[in-house]
Amino acid sequence: MTLEKQKTTIIFAVPTLLMVTAFLGNLFVEGWNWSPFDFAIAAVLLFGTAFFINLVIRSKKPLLSKLIICFIILLLLALVWIELAVGIFGTPFAGS
Repeated sequence: MTLEKQKTTIIFAVPTLLMVTAFLGNLFVEGWNWSPFDFAIAAVLLFGTAFFINLVIRSKKPLLSKLIICFIILLLLALVWIELAVGIFGTPFAGS
């Protein structure tokens, strides 16, 4: 049981550290200008990804299936993040 809690803590520590890094970057790096909306979107994406990865890891599926599903989740996160940042697909959600 303790090992499961440690896994969950680690899974959710990663997006927390990324959000803290982004916040500090916003404070101290010139040209880094995230709005509160940007932070909210990043939090939803990162913590949503952590939530789904945590669900997959806690499932009873074989290890290979878990790895493939986690890879797909992370790939989707990367594609959405890139689309919001630079608009590689040209959707209306693309950044400027």
